[in-house]
Amino acid sequence: PHPYISSMTETTKEDDPNIILSYQPLPSNNAVTCNPHIPSVTASAVLGESSSMPDDVPICKGHDFNGDKANETTTSSNDIDSIMTSMLHTGFQATNVAKSITQINSLRNWRLSDSPWKEGDDEALKDPTVRSKIRARIFFAYTSNQISCGQREVIRYLVQHKLVDVIVTTAGGIEEDIIKCFEPTYMGDFKLSGKELRKKGINRIGNLLVPNKNYCRFEDWVAPLIDKMHDEQDAKWKEMAMQMANHKEGEEEPTYAPFSITPSEFIARLGKEIDNEESVLYWAYKNDIPIFCPALTDGSVGDMIFFHSYKRPGLVVDIARDIRRINELAVQSHCTGQIIIGGGLVKHHTCNANLMRNGADYSVYINTGHEFDGSDGGASPDEAISWGKIRITADPVKVCADATIVFPLIVSQTFAKDLDSFKERNEGCVCWLDGV
Repeated sequence: PHPYISSMTETTKEDDPNIILSYQPLPSNNAVTCNPHIPSVTASAVLGESSSMPDDVPICKGHDFNGDKANETTTSSNDIDSIMTSMLHTGFQATNVAKSITQINSLRNWRLSDSPWKEGDDEALKDPTVRSKIRARIFFAYTSNQISCGQREVIRYLVQHKLVDVIVTTAGGIEEDIIKCFEPTYMGDFKLSGKELRKKGINRIGNLLVPNKNYCRFEDWVAPLIDKMHDEQDAKWKEMAMQMANHKEGEEEPTYAPFSITPSEFIARLGKEIDNEESVLYWAYKNDIPIFCPALTDGSVGDMIFFHSYKRPGLVVDIARDIRRINELAVQSHCTGQIIIGGGLVKHHTCNANLMRNGADYSVYINTGHEFDGSDGGASPDEAISWGKIRITADPVKVCADATIVFPLIVSQTFAKDLDSFKERNEGCVCWLDGV
């Protein structure tokens, strides 16, 4: 906000005789009270003089669809870029959408060279050329409904083109992506009867419909894969057991490879095996983008693991290695940004990882949660600052809106606007210099 506007967020206990609604009626010679038929106290309350706004305070003005009719050679003012540009001064959530675009573009363009090297910094980071090749690490989190709906294609675009570095989602965000490779999700209606849908074996997600057979197809595909991963786990366990049995006292302790699979490794394996370019998981595997899902069992994947445990107990999914991995990705970053769609687990897990480095430098929340009930999902960015999850020097943005409406618009003005030049600028860049 403009400094003049920001100053109004602070209250003062000092009495100001010129303040509107002063306790005492205004003097009789005041311009407001020059009409004797208006009670002085009423005049001061209703017609009190206001402070002058500085000339450079932005004026609220929305998009003009009339355009510049005097200049027919100009590009249409009704294209998406013009409309989105006008949002900054439209007000309400339109302004926050525009601010989120600015925030994301600043994140994408950040380089360590933006900050000068100073005495006490690592010598390896002194070279301006080196600094210009160190970029921000982008954490991207979303809830499962974003994959259930058509937002999946927007998310796939980001992952396909390596526009994000770390992903956090829920179990539904994993399985729904795989399921859509076999069977489609259909359009329905919010008002359809749950009782009648249940009789027909059709599940409703808002105004979307998912037949039970979709999950049956998923089970048929994933069950043999879980068996195979279990075989590989047991083979590694036996190898480690043999190493331990053959180790003689006095000999150097051998290095034991982990025999259990992590949720992110499990997800990468799904992406590898599905081998479908429509899949988010496929592109994440192909581009080596880790997908973290600490609640992997909270959905159909968990059902499959549950069913598997009756046939063959002993499969271990190791969340401990994953928590270290995501936290280290945050810590080993010279700058981080987080774009979080939705609340709950994905929001907290992403923010908590950034807490390990004293907060993210850039943050955009997109959700409809409110903070009156103390929920983490509805918590404002300012609350995250109090925890150290967002840095006190940051300028975070929360967009309170349906992400299916605003996120594609945001992507159109950020990641999708300059894809080729962005890839060129990022060529040879890293998020962390090894050895620093």
